[in-house]
Order: sequence, then C-alpha cells, then structure tokens
Amino acid sequence: MEAKIKQELLALIEKRELYAIKNILKESHPSDLAELFDDIQPEDSALLFRILPRELAHETFEYLDIKIQKELLRSLGHEKVAEVLNDMSDDDRTTLFEELPAPVVQQLLELLTDKERQIANTLLGYSQDSVGRMMTTEYLRTREYWPVSKALDHIRRYAYKVDNVDVIFVVGADKKLKDAIKIKDLLMASPEQTVKSLMREDLICLNAHDDRAFAVDIFKQYDKTTLPVVDSHNHLLGVVTVDDVLDVVVEEDTEDIQKFGGLEALNYPYLTTVSFELIRKRAGWLVILFLSEMLTASAMTHFQYELEKAIVLNLFVPLIISSGGNSGSQAATLVIRALALNEIGIRDWWKVVQKEVISGVILGVILGTLGFVRISLWASLFPGIYGTHWLLVATTVGVALIGIVLWGTLSGSMLPIVLKRLGFDPATSSAPFVATLVDVTGLIIYFTIAAIILKGTLL
Repeated sequence: MEAKIKQELLALIEKRELYAIKNILKESHPSDLAELFDDIQPEDSALLFRILPRELAHETFEYLDIKIQKELLRSLGHEKVAEVLNDMSDDDRTTLFEELPAPVVQQLLELLTDKERQIANTLLGYSQDSVGRMMTTEYLRTREYWPVSKALDHIRRYAYKVDNVDVIFVVGADKKLKDAIKIKDLLMASPEQTVKSLMREDLICLNAHDDRAFAVDIFKQYDKTTLPVVDSHNHLLGVVTVDDVLDVVVEEDTEDIQKFGGLEALNYPYLTTVSFELIRKRAGWLVILFLSEMLTASAMTHFQYELEKAIVLNLFVPLIISSGGNSGSQAATLVIRALALNEIGIRDWWKVVQKEVISGVILGVILGTLGFVRISLWASLFPGIYGTHWLLVATTVGVALIGIVLWGTLSGSMLPIVLKRLGFDPATSSAPFVATLVDVTGLIIYFTIAAIILKGTLL
C-alpha cells in the first residue's frame, strides 16, 4: 500500500470516517490491507475488520500476522469469529490453530460447521511438520469417463470454492487418484473428448505423512505449483500449493540462519518475541561457547614457557585465531547451504575434503604470505620492533597461518557433515561454534610450529 494512501487511511480511522474508509478499502488488495493492520491499535483493527466486505475481510484475515489474528479473534463477537473461521482456507486455519492454546482451539472448533470441524480435526491430527498439516481439502476433481465439456461445466460451477484452479484432479469411483490435468489442456481439448484421453499418467504426488522439507524438494525438482496429497492407499486427501511451500522455505531458512548465528531458533518474529524468551534462546549457546573458549586460556597456559621467552609471539595470537575461525566459518556456511540444497550428501564427504584441502592450502598461502610480508615490512621500517630474529618470527607466523587456515577449512566443512550423519541439524554447527573450535586447536598449531622454527634462538 502506498505511503500516502496509508497515511490518509490512518487519519480517517482516527476520525472514525467509516464511509470514506470503506470506499477506499473496497478496491484494495488483501495483502495491502494486511500491512495497514500492522500500524493500528487492536480496537481499531476490530472496527476496520467489521466494515470490510465479507469476502475481502476473510481474504485479508489470511494475510495477517498470527499475533494480529489472535487479537482480532478476541475482539470480534462469536458470530463474526465463526464466520471468519468457516470461510478460512483449511491450511491457513490449521496454521492459526497451531499457535493457540488447546482449550482455545477446542472452543473455536465448536464454532465451526460439522463439515469444517471434521476437516479441522483431521488436519490437526497429522504431525506438526507433516504435509498433512499444510494441505487444504479445497480442490477441483473430475471423473475419467466425463467428456471435457462436463468437466469444464463442473469447474465453472465450483471454481469459486478453491484458491487454485490451475489443475483438476481425476479420481475413480473408489476415490483413488488417477491423474492431474492442467486446466490449459482441458481448455484446448475438444468438448467431445473424454478426460481419460488427456491423462498422461505421469502423476507426482505427496503422502500426508511426508515431511514438509520433502515437499519443498519435490516442488523444486518438478517445478510444480500444486501437488495432490494422498494416503497410503492412494486416496486423494487434499492438495498443497506453492504459496504454502514458500512459507515453509522462509520458515526453515530463518531457523537455519538463526541456528548458524549461535542461538536456538525463535518461534515468533523478533519484535513479537518477549525479552525473556529471546534471552533464553541465546543464553544456552553463549554459555557453551564461553566454556569452550576457556579451553583457549588452558591452551595458552600450556605454552606459558614459550610466551615468557618469546613475548613477541603473543602479538600475533589474535591474527592467528581469527584467520582460522574465519576460514572455518566460511567453509561451514558453504557446506551447510550445499547440504540444504541437496547439492552434496554425506557420501560426498571425501570430495568435500579434497576440495577444501586445495582451498585451505591456497588460502593459507595467501594469508601466510601477507603475514610474512607485513612483519618483514614493519621490521625494516621500525628496526628492533620484533627483535633480532624477526625473520624467524615472520616465518613462524606465515607457516602457522597455512596450517591453521587449512585446519579451519577442514573443520568447518566436515562438522556439518558429521552432525548430519549423527542425525542432528547441520545448521547447529554455528559460525561461533566453529570459530571456538578452531581457536583452541589453532593455538596448539601456532605454538607447536613456533617451538620447531624458533628452537635454539628465541626458544
């Protein structure tokens, strides 16, 4: 919605100019109206919702954020709530019910018609992350022996009940799914042809108990906008549309990004998550990472003798550990995304190792050379800054960077694969976790190399 129109509407709402508001809103798209509800108070939301034409109100309700939907349900009377819930699409209503306490859901189910209540109970009976939870029972179907003319008449009669009319599903007398036909094929066929003559029998379908992530992969692989959902006996139960799949993609990508950032995934949007919940989600990982970082202090204590004799080595510790952590985080990011897109699998671990060894060595040489040049340059510009053995110090830092960057890339790339092999979410191998792991081991590599190169001079 344009900013100018939104400001005008907000002013009219404040003045309670209901007739003027209704005239502006009746030509608006439901998604634009949903944005308006984000900027007004709950009491104004209820008022605005009541003056909308019935069909527009129900379409707008499905675009609203779950939090605003809850507020509206509390503000509207039972009759209006019943009207809204009965007119909602099955999948959107299920999503709303998932976010409400069980006693509230039970009360709302009583407001549904017998038919809608049966549908709602059926969908809620599927596991939360299953295809059954995201499907809708609103679809168009036909019989294989019907002529095309009858199928088109059927579509004209019942198309208003469904959101997507791109595909019509062919079912037998036993309600088993036979095929799915594009509406384009029906429109281009002769009216006397039978539906069976248009069937290609290359049907792709989902099972109601399939995981949502599997549905996303199928939509991507076959480039579909609508897919049928069947039970174990191939009875047609409903359909899943691409808009529902996009919601799943956004939700899962958001969850992975949050996990990779070093926190538990949030259940609600950032601004609607209460502070205590936000702290709880972040504190666990921070404590784990803090305790892990204490190993860094332990590692430095182990090399206390080297640090006392060659204090100059201490100057490059931040440089060393940050380079290893950064390279590890990069590798982990690449591998986690590749796993998510099914570009690689667990069996490809050796190919990943080969690729990361090459990358790690080359990146290590680049950073090692820069480190060597930087120390050499400073030593020539500021004589005595790194002592008389500055060349050996530069060599130590250069060689250590090669080893640490190589180790970082290998650790970052293998950790997600190992986690997936163990049945965990690869995204939990967060960037901070990889960095912490490489910090500790990087120090060991650094001081071990220093002990070898500087033996007999500084050590």
